[in-house]
Amino acid sequence: MSTYTTDRASPFTRAVISSMRKLYPEALADKSWDNTGLLLEAPFDPIRRQMNSVLLTIDLTKAVADEAIQRKDCVVVSYHPIIFRGLKSLTLSDYQQQSLLRLALEGISVYSPHTAVDAAPGGLADWLADIVTGHLPDPEPATHTANPKKAEETIPEETTNGNEETISEEVDGNEGSGVQTPTEQPAEGKKKPQRPRPIMRRTYSKPTYPTHQPVDASETDLKTSSVAHTRSVISPVTDVEGFEGAGMGRLITFSEPQPLTHLVERIAHGVGSPKGFPLAIPQGKQVEDIQIRSVGVSAGSGHSVLKGVKADLLFTGELSHHEALAATEKGQCVITLFHSNSERGFLSSVLREKLTKTLKEEWERVRREVAEEGNLTEDWEDAVKDEDVLVECSQQDRDPYGVVILESSKQEGKPMR
Repeated sequence: MSTYTTDRASPFTRAVISSMRKLYPEALADKSWDNTGLLLEAPFDPIRRQMNSVLLTIDLTKAVADEAIQRKDCVVVSYHPIIFRGLKSLTLSDYQQQSLLRLALEGISVYSPHTAVDAAPGGLADWLADIVTGHLPDPEPATHTANPKKAEETIPEETTNGNEETISEEVDGNEGSGVQTPTEQPAEGKKKPQRPRPIMRRTYSKPTYPTHQPVDASETDLKTSSVAHTRSVISPVTDVEGFEGAGMGRLITFSEPQPLTHLVERIAHGVGSPKGFPLAIPQGKQVEDIQIRSVGVSAGSGHSVLKGVKADLLFTGELSHHEALAATEKGQCVITLFHSNSERGFLSSVLREKLTKTLKEEWERVRREVAEEGNLTEDWEDAVKDEDVLVECSQQDRDPYGVVILESSKQEGKPMR
């Protein structure tokens, strides 16, 4: 007769793991450095039985762990593995280990698919490629860079609001004026009187991040993968049966050259309308004049995938200073999205729906298998009677970097030449 033991995970956890492996086999991942799969298998505790729910996140931070515990999720699917290297201890002094220990105590398991999702057909790389090859309503916006404001132009103080923070910077009104003023000798024991100095107000927005909302046909004007193009895999994975066309990165070649400004608009719409993202172009070029025939695409830190790729534009999560500089020196353009912003939208736009559908089927199968074992304890019977399946995206997950906008200043920066 089956009895409760602490050496078994919950049956729902079993269904989640088999669903993820069916969608994104671990054999697709780059095992030369990546650490994918089941990273934390929490024992089934009938006293603290969790909901039949999955929380999707890019990074498993303390805030996300708190969210999962509060929601009573059964499994956290964390795209980035919280464990990369071998651990010699598990202590509460390390913040990542602390999150793992707390989740285990609550009976919450952790699974990480990472580069298996990158490589899978219809996975993360293809999602980014679909965005680049999307189309906005005709005619596509005649996007152009803004003209720098005149130095003397200012925004009235009344325009500030609760979402902005004002920084006052004092500037000596006589500095550099060329006006000669009498030298005032202070009386003995007294400080020299200071002239009043004008205040220059600069207003900055609070950090902003891309939206968490799903980015699909019902949420945006962008019609993905609708511009004529060919698409190929940069680094193919050929030894996983049933996953033909898998591999790291995508190389896109448009049938007709596309204005770089149009690609900027498509990317902004596709990844959740961030307030801004880095763009690198060769010196001597103007953004409005650049036409793009080919795009190399890779999520996350893309250098290892995109190095050596001959494309007009490299589109990825991040490149180092020297990697981006080398690209522009070769005449390439670069768009980056602060690493995880190239990944997070995939969770709400694609993975949530796919996992929900597959998990419902897998949960039915696991429930039947467990029931067929017979002689179940009351706790296990209660667990398999629960038909509910819920997959949600974390509301706490975000990239460490937000974008801060300088709302008003006498100089807003030097335009690209």
